[in-house]
Amino acid sequence: MSINNQRRNLMKALPAAGLSFGLPALATTAPDPWAQAQAIVDHVSKPLNFRKQDFNITAYGAKPCKLTKVKAWISHEEQEDVPTPEAGSPDCYAAIKAAIQACNQAGGGRVLIPAGDWYCAGPIVLLSNVNVHLSKGAHVYFSQNPADFARYGDIDCGKNGKLTISRWQSNDCLNYSPMVYAYGQDNIALTGDDWTAILDGQGGVPFNADGDSWWTWKGKQKTINSIGQGTTPNFKAGKLSENTENPNNPVSLAAVAPALTDAERLLIQGEGGKWRADAQYLPALSEAGVPLSKRIFGVGHYLRAPMIQLIGCTNVLLQGYRVQNTPFWQHHPVHCRNIVIRNVYAHSHGPNSDGFDPEACDHVLVEGCTFDTGDDCIAIKAGKGQDTQYGPSQNIVIQNCIMHSGHGAVTLGSEMAGGIQNVYAQKLVFENANWKTNPLNTAIRLKTNMNRGGYLRNFYVRDITIPNGVQTSPSFYASLPGSPIQSKTVATAAGAIVTFDCDYTPLSDTVRTRPPIVDNVQISNVKAGNVATKDGKQASCYQAIVILGPVASDYNGPQPMPPVFPVTNVSISDCDFGVPVNAAAPWFLYNVKGLTLKNVTIGGKVHNTTLSA
Repeated sequence: MSINNQRRNLMKALPAAGLSFGLPALATTAPDPWAQAQAIVDHVSKPLNFRKQDFNITAYGAKPCKLTKVKAWISHEEQEDVPTPEAGSPDCYAAIKAAIQACNQAGGGRVLIPAGDWYCAGPIVLLSNVNVHLSKGAHVYFSQNPADFARYGDIDCGKNGKLTISRWQSNDCLNYSPMVYAYGQDNIALTGDDWTAILDGQGGVPFNADGDSWWTWKGKQKTINSIGQGTTPNFKAGKLSENTENPNNPVSLAAVAPALTDAERLLIQGEGGKWRADAQYLPALSEAGVPLSKRIFGVGHYLRAPMIQLIGCTNVLLQGYRVQNTPFWQHHPVHCRNIVIRNVYAHSHGPNSDGFDPEACDHVLVEGCTFDTGDDCIAIKAGKGQDTQYGPSQNIVIQNCIMHSGHGAVTLGSEMAGGIQNVYAQKLVFENANWKTNPLNTAIRLKTNMNRGGYLRNFYVRDITIPNGVQTSPSFYASLPGSPIQSKTVATAAGAIVTFDCDYTPLSDTVRTRPPIVDNVQISNVKAGNVATKDGKQASCYQAIVILGPVASDYNGPQPMPPVFPVTNVSISDCDFGVPVNAAAPWFLYNVKGLTLKNVTIGGKVHNTTLSA
């Protein structure tokens, strides 16, 4: 396998560069956090500059396509007839690539995708000093066939295809290309005139005679009492997926990591063969220290590609378009700095359709966006297992956005081994427009566990409106044997307005050796409204607050066990959380020290107290 020298050198250089970005230094704990937030906004809001020259893709041979209707999945459980390019449609992949290369070689400018329907059976790869712009009424339909995204990568992996350096759920890998991709580029933009400018991943459109789509590869759902997302499109027991054992993976880690001791190998693999499922096998490779060049997925594997993934890029603008029906996460910048996503409509109700997942990024602004998603609207990430070379996610501002469906509206984690700090969220509306059929699971959410570890510090939230509350019934994750947290007892998966879950889906991780740390969280002026429940009562949530700190009994590494600290220094003030269904227990706390409630109204009762558990 040959790896392009430039990219190989870049992969070596990026981790070494760490966070030496030459950005304004921020105090660890700011005296005025919102002044710090404004400094971030000011820093990243300087406009990018592009040469005033357009490169129209039609000049490079692109031709529009005709559409037909096909029955496709539009969510976990719903199907509709949707438009899709006719069989044999002209493929504009080569034309878009040529236009981008010409623009880049000319010193930059704008690559124009004009109004019309366009079929693209390969990735749009962004290059420095290029703004790829979709005109009003431009609709790009990416091929729904995964094989088309294993044809053009820089790394020839034989039967697995020509693959791309990617990151899947925060672990590095060689995999199918994202639909829009950039690696190590500077001064890049993806823009649209308005939300009729559409990038369509066709994640629910079948690609074979069995009716399978990208979304089928999710496999079996794990959440207990999930609403509106209890199944996976076209998945049936016996089909291969990301969470079923893949016979293409070795029967023992000894085949790819011979230096491991038996004890190390058994800790990573766990019991049985579940670790051979792709979604477990990739993290196992990270834990075992297997290099990127041997983490080969693509054809014969079931890890869905992100829709838009940018790795190691600087000065990035994402603005003014709609993205929909994405195979996996909608936007996934990794180790980027100075990134703005503004006035984007992120709409995808499929499995893992997170709206925006900045990972190990520094100086990020999310502004004026609308999220209607099948998973977290925004989820801040920072590496998993041993893949923490890019450091923390930090200096992130989220403001003036609307969130509809999703698991969490603003979420930190779950993959956060490199740490998350200095996050500011303000002036947001968690609309929860689909509350009757597919409700927002929780509003403000932290997810980590004894595997994902990491730290969260300096998280500030204010001025949040939740007019239709969140899910009013509890959803759960199964607990480990012997845990003090019994399965189906704590509503960490859904049902609370504020959820800090330091025991997130613990059965998913075999290595549990990294206690997380949570400190300095300030939440203020959150207002939640009530909706009618099935029994005719009015409620805003199942419980107002769930804070499940680290569970020491989950630890399974060598002794002595590292210290397991409680969640500390959390302040909630001037909030009205509406009426919880579980009025007898409006909050749940475990391993929490000094939670301060000041002028917090729950079910009409005002609380001014400090709690520990």
